[in-house]
Amino acid sequence: MIVTASGTNYLQREESFMYDREVRFKMEETMNEARIEFTEKGVMHMASRRCQLIGISLSSAVLGIITQFKVPREFCLDVPEARISSIGCVLTRTYTNNTIEVRFLRLITERELHRIFVYSTHPAHRNHVMDVRSW
Repeated sequence: MIVTASGTNYLQREESFMYDREVRFKMEETMNEARIEFTEKGVMHMASRRCQLIGISLSSAVLGIITQFKVPREFCLDVPEARISSIGCVLTRTYTNNTIEVRFLRLITERELHRIFVYSTHPAHRNHVMDVRSW
């Protein structure tokens, strides 16, 4: 680590678009079944756990963990009923009420977000319908 006269190092000047300059997208409540997929024991074993998708935005989500297990730092999120698979995620926060906050490695599209709302059981998304001609 290189320390300059001001007491900071050269890495503090670096920034990334995803985490430093990105605008915060509005988190919307939803209620979807989801699945976390990750590797255990290095790359020897692929594990899958069920969860609830509680809130989502274009860049992040809040997940409710159903069973007790050690949540890995990186994993893939699947929303099977909306046919969205393998969204790369990074764990950002763990809460005591069995919920976690994650950041997506890529922004999800408006189309994927609408699909999640169509299959949501949350009362706020009852009027979302899927137009089969546009899909």
